[in-house]
Order: sequence, then C-alpha cells, then structure tokens
Amino acid sequence: MNKFKKILVTGGLGQIGTELSLELINIYGSENVVITDIRDSLPEKLQDKALYTKLNVLNYEELNNLIKYHNIDAIYHLAAILSGKGEENPFACWDINMNGSMNVFKTSIENNVKRIFIPSSMAAWGLGIPKQDVPQDSITRPTSIYGVTKVAGERLCEYMFHKYNLDCRGIRYPGIISSETLPGGGTTDYAVEIFYEAIKNNHYTSFIDKGTVLPMMYMPDCIKATINLMDADVNKLTHHGDYNVAAFSFAPEDLAREIANVLPAFTIDYKPDFRQAIADSWPQTIDDSCAREDWNWTPEYDITSMTKDMIAKLSERFK
Repeated sequence: MNKFKKILVTGGLGQIGTELSLELINIYGSENVVITDIRDSLPEKLQDKALYTKLNVLNYEELNNLIKYHNIDAIYHLAAILSGKGEENPFACWDINMNGSMNVFKTSIENNVKRIFIPSSMAAWGLGIPKQDVPQDSITRPTSIYGVTKVAGERLCEYMFHKYNLDCRGIRYPGIISSETLPGGGTTDYAVEIFYEAIKNNHYTSFIDKGTVLPMMYMPDCIKATINLMDADVNKLTHHGDYNVAAFSFAPEDLAREIANVLPAFTIDYKPDFRQAIADSWPQTIDDSCAREDWNWTPEYDITSMTKDMIAKLSERFK
C-alpha cells in the first residue's frame, strides 16, 4: 500500500530529482507525481511520463497554489544550488536553498502536507570533525555556503517537527554518482565526470587531488535511501533532517584504478581547483549505524560493482 496520494518533487529535473521522479512514478503512477523545476521542458526520459510545471520555489504564491490545486500530501524538496556553484554566488545559494525551503515549510504547514523530505549533505560538516567514521551526532562547522545552508536546513527540520508537528526528514548525502544525469556543480562531481571522459577520451583531469578520500554512493542506493526514509515509521525515528548514510569511500586514484580494470587505456592527472579546499574539510568515512538501526538502511553497491555498471550503461549510450 502506497504511503501518499499525491507527491511533489521540486528540483525534479536535477541529478537526483530526475531519477527519484522516475522511481516515484514507477511506484505511484505518473498521474500522482508532480514535478517542478526552472527548466522550460522535460528531458526525453520523463516526457509523456510526468505532470510537469515550470516553477521557481522562491515564488511562494505559485508554489502554494500548485500544492492546493493538486492536493499534495508529500514533498521531496530538492531544488537547490550545490557546493561548487554556491561558492561562485553565495548570496544566490542562500536565497534559493534557504528561502526556497522556508516557502516549502510554510506552505506545508498551511496545507496540512503529511510529510516532507529536505536533503542535507556531508557538506554540513567541516572544521573539527573526525576524518574517520564521523558520528551521527557530530560538530557541524561547514566551510562552504552550501554547507551552511544544509546545517540551517537540518536545524529547521527539527524545529518545524517540534513546533508545528511537521514531519520533516532528511539525509546527509555523500557524493552521488549517476549514469543518467549530468552533474550539477558539486564538489564530488569529478566522480561522475571521470566516467564520461574515460569512455570518450581515455583520460581525465581531476579537479580533486589524489589522496583525497571522500564518501560516495551510487544513485540507485541514493534513491533507495531517500524513499525508504520517507516510508519509515515516524515513531521509530530518533532524528529528523540529518541522518548519516554511507556506502563506500575512495580517492580519485582508487576510482581511476577501478576504471582501468575495465578500460585498460584509461589515464588520469590532477589539477585541483577551489573545490579542493571544500573536499579537504569533509570526512573520509561516515558512521551510519543510526540509519541502519532506525529504518534498516543498507547499501547494495560497492565501488567495483558501481564502476562496472556505470561503464556498461554509458558505453551503451555512446555507441
């Protein structure tokens, strides 16, 4: 039995939003999943499969009217500016990430939305954290404006739950690797770009330096974690907007080695840019025992199986 009657996905044409929307359509049917984004048209994979409205989440009136019109009872709020793009324009990052989220909170309270998901990120961490097995309850001193907005979002989820009984949930996403959608300006995007360049050119220049170990996750596990948390019994949750989740960790040279096992001609070199400082402030591994205990989280992919699947899918696309 499905948990919700009508679902809204904001930022539904982004890296995570596109694949999340497709999976929600598979579960709930195309007539019960409403997608919004600021783009003019749907990508081919979503055409004829989705209810789509071009919408900026900063426009409260349009957002509120859409939720009323469709009688939305669950929201996956993914509209945001990511870490790399955020550093290029921190004021826009704060505006979109925070004021957009506040609009979602406000309209959800006013329209009795049953449940909302607002993702956090490992960018919420920063100065003073342990590099290994960073715990669920840990210090959050982010070094990027994107991370600052994620910490604020975590705390607002907790506040809205206790003050308004609004069922807010969120995951601290590690770096997400996808074969379906191009990256959108994040610090871990090298781990997606590298596959495209490996298949097209047998070479990649990484903007993250060798030796920089970061937590990562393959998109199918990301979608699984997101939907599983939204479906979980609220009475079993000990946290709200800030669940740690993990799958595997690696440095660029580790991923390059896995790729070379499949594509022997592949080579890599390194030219770190401003995103290196952001990556250096993040942990190498994450303790996600709380998610495993509260809602039975467990990943399905490791670095080897993810690499083989990525190369197989992208090689087929670029034939």
